[in-house]
Formats: sequence, C-alpha cells, structure tokens
Amino acid sequence: MSESLTRAVRWDTVVGALLIVLLLLSFGFVDGFGNALNLSFLIGNTLPIALIALPMTLLVVCGEIDLSVASTAGLSGAVLGKLWNEGMAIETIIPLCLLLGVVCGVVNGLLVTRLGLPSLAVTIGTLAAYRGLAQIVLGSDAVTDFPSRYLDFASGRLGGTFLPQAFLPFLVLLAIAVLVLHATPFGRRLFAVGASEEAARFAGIRVKRTKLLLFVATGFMSSLTGVFWVLHYASARYDNATGLELSVVAAVLLGGIDFDGGRGTLGGAIAGVFLLGALQNVMSLLNVSAQSQIVVTGVLLVVSVLGPRVARQISVARVARRAASTPTS
Repeated sequence: MSESLTRAVRWDTVVGALLIVLLLLSFGFVDGFGNALNLSFLIGNTLPIALIALPMTLLVVCGEIDLSVASTAGLSGAVLGKLWNEGMAIETIIPLCLLLGVVCGVVNGLLVTRLGLPSLAVTIGTLAAYRGLAQIVLGSDAVTDFPSRYLDFASGRLGGTFLPQAFLPFLVLLAIAVLVLHATPFGRRLFAVGASEEAARFAGIRVKRTKLLLFVATGFMSSLTGVFWVLHYASARYDNATGLELSVVAAVLLGGIDFDGGRGTLGGAIAGVFLLGALQNVMSLLNVSAQSQIVVTGVLLVVSVLGPRVARQISVARVARRAASTPTS
C-alpha cells in the first residue's frame, strides 16, 4: 500500500471515529436526537450534501473544484417549479431538469478544459450566473403544489424505520461511485491526473476529456439534487440550496480529500458529509443560531484544508530527522 493511500486510510479512520463519538454523545446527552423523526430529518437534510459530494470527490481528486453546484441545483429547482406551473407533466420536467444540469456542467468543463481557465474562478462566476438565471426563471414566487406521490417518496420513510425512502437510491449511487473511483482504470486515472497532470499526459491519459466528464457528472448530480430538494421540502424557489456548496466542499475536504488532488477516498468523504450533517443537526437541537452554524462550517473548512497539510509536514519532518540521525556505514 502506498504512503499516500495509507495516510488517506488513517484520515478516514479519524473522521469515522469522530462521527461515531459524536453520535454516541448525541444519543446520550442531546434531547430528541435519538427519536426516529429527528434521525429521519438528519439523513434527509444531509442527502443533498451527500449526493453532490459523490461527483465532487472525484473532481477534487482530479485537482479541480466546482463551486456552482448549489446554484445549478437552485436553477434546476426553479425550472421545475416554472414548468410545473405552466402545466407540463412532472415526468417530462424532471428529465429536462437533469439535462439542464448536464448543460451547466458542460459549460463549466469547457471553460476549464478548452480555455484553460482555473476552475475556482470559473465556477465562482457560474455560481452567480446560474443563480441569477434561477431568479429570472421563477422570480420571487414559490411553487408548492407538486404531486403527492413524488413528495411522499422524497420525504417519506421506509416502513416504520427512520430511514428515508430516498436513502436507498443514494446507496446505489454511492456504490457506483466507490467502484468507479477505487476499482476501475478510470478511477486510477483520476488519481494520476490529480497527482501530476503533466505526468498523466505523458502516460497517455486524456486529461481534458476526463475533467470534462467529471464536470458533466457534477452538473448532472447537482441538478438531481435540485429536483430532490424541491420535492423533499415541497417548495421550488430560486434561492433553493443557497450556500450548499460551502457544506459540500467542507464535508469533502473534512473527509480527507486533498484540495491539491491525487489523494483521498470516497469513504472518507461520505464520513465527512455525515459528520458535518450530524453536527449541524445537534447544533439545531441545541438552538444554536443559523449564523453560528455557518461560522462552524467555515472553521471546519479551514481546519480540513490545513489539517492534512500540517500532518504531512510533520510526517516529512520526522522522516528527515530519522534519516539525519541514522548513522551511515
């Protein structure tokens, strides 16, 4: 096992242990945390972050990022509400919304891969552009009268359990993403591109096409999340999912995905997602203000970027000291 993978596994273990500790403490000391209704809310509210985290993890491993994901979700939801208001069948609207997400991803991907623009700058721009389009499409209206069978699926629970019905499709998508990243040649190419784009090109990897596919996948999943958001909360507004990109990036980086690319595991990213989701749920139960929760998320984002870097520097320093102290023959 390579040194980088070992570090990733160790970080996964730390994040998973923190999640378990937080859950145990919450079950024991936070009133209302353990009831089925709250656990269902926790998972349901975390699913939008988890859905986008799947392709975002692959994208960050490849050395890129997409900050327009929440705006893409908002635009998708706005289009869903607008077309539903105009009498179109929801079975037709949902595929159109998913296609719209693909288009948004293609725009991001082409600007990055064909024009050579940095993904951070590009997606900050499209973050504003897609949100502005959502406001143009729907205005300040809120659409709420969606078919009950779709609302029930997005917010209902499996039998008498606390698990949302939508959690099962998420598990299928998670299994696919894990296989793609960790058990296929395509996944190995992503790590290679993230570690050294130039070396990946010399190895025959089509870097631009690979990155474009990832931006398309991220746009598609963001749009799917926008549809889920509308049906889960029974409301289509232009500002749906505002700020969700911060939670997604914070959770992915908290899970040990290196911001520079080339390191991390999807298991760690999902552990980071549910650690952040559980923490936000606990803060809500303890009546912590929304503004304070945003501050905590921001602090976690900074820590998740600095933590692995500091750990690597300490590891390198220890290796250097051992090498210096080892007598030469």
